[in-house]
Order: sequence, then structure tokens, then C-alpha cells
Amino acid sequence: MKILVVAAHPDDEIIGVGGTIARHVSKGDEVTCVILGEGNTSRNNTYTSVQQTYLEMSHNETHCACKELGVSNIHRHEFSDNRFDSLSLLDIVKVVEGHIDRIGPEVVYTHFGGDINIDHAVTFRAVMTATRPLPGSTIKSVYAFETLSSTEWNFTSCFRPNYFVNITDYLTKKLNSMKHYQSELREFPHPRSLEAISLNAKVWGAKSGFHAAEPFMLVRSFEN
Repeated sequence: MKILVVAAHPDDEIIGVGGTIARHVSKGDEVTCVILGEGNTSRNNTYTSVQQTYLEMSHNETHCACKELGVSNIHRHEFSDNRFDSLSLLDIVKVVEGHIDRIGPEVVYTHFGGDINIDHAVTFRAVMTATRPLPGSTIKSVYAFETLSSTEWNFTSCFRPNYFVNITDYLTKKLNSMKHYQSELREFPHPRSLEAISLNAKVWGAKSGFHAAEPFMLVRSFEN
């Protein structure tokens, strides 16, 4: 199968779906990761353009993290961090559509639309538009993933997963992949820490009958 992961920021693809990506790769599926945002400027006091040194470091982190999972098809874009809502939605949709047209994926993973991070919410909306069920579409299913430090912090919109992937054999690979994102990792008990990511996978595993799992919301499914 051909799999497309559309994430807003570097590291979202690992936190949300890293174990599932590794599982797909192990089964011989072709995985492509698309990251839409540069992921840094909102952290600067001046909120200016992202520095080239950061971009080079971040691109290297993404390359190494995805390589750890066995993914070589990686595409980075540079939409401004936490300002997706200031852009034309169509511009983002066109980028996602371009990758869909080029790849012809059967399965698409992206953010939960109720995340507190505005870029995640806009990414979800763009993917929903780009994956609309038109004649000739290759897409069979679309899933929304959880992103720690965003999904659980929106206390008015609840992530209710109805699809669980057993990543017991891939949790170590997910954590090793996340280690490459040194610029994004935080110390426990921050949810974007290795310990929190591991514990979260084990809790979802306990809820779904596995030692470790990643949760998803099935958004759309098509049977031809």
C-alpha cells in the first residue's frame, strides 16, 4: 500500500504516528511524510523569519528521524509556524493535493481537527478538502492522530479514537526516532518527552488490549 502522512510541524509525524509508520514499513508499504510548517518562528520574541541555521538543523533531524523508521520519502514545506490561519486555506490544500496526485495514496494520516494548535486544525481542514471523495480517487481511508502537547490541552474538544494500532514491536523504534528531534524534546513530565510518549503508548495499549498502541479516529473509509 501507499501511505501518506501529513503533519503540521517537524516531530508531529513521530509523536502521532511513528510506531504505525514503522509497522507499515515492516510490511513493505510505501510511506511518504509531508511536513507543512517550519516549526520555529512562533518561539522567537521578534516573530521574524526562521533562521537558516535552524532550518538546516531541523531538516537534518527530520531526515534522521524518518530514516530511523525506514522512510526516505520526506517533503518539508516552510509555512509560517502557528500562522497557518493567516494563510489562504487554498494554498495549503494545493500543496496537499499535489502530493496526493503524485503519490496516489490509499491511506492518509493527519492531525485531529480539535487540537489546540491552530496549525494542526488548519492542516486537518486542508487534508479533508484535499481528500474529498472524487471519482478516481485512490484513497480508501483517512485517519486523524493524537499529538501530545496539543490534543490533550484542548479541554473543550475531545479526541475519541475508534481505531487502534498495535505498536508493541515498534515502540522502541518510535522512541529512537524521536531522539533525533533534540530541538523538540522536553524533560518529563512535559508530554513531549520520551518518557511521556512511551507511557502514553502503553496506556493506549492497555485500553485496547496491547502492550503499546497508537490511537486514531477513523474519519473516512471507502469500500469499492
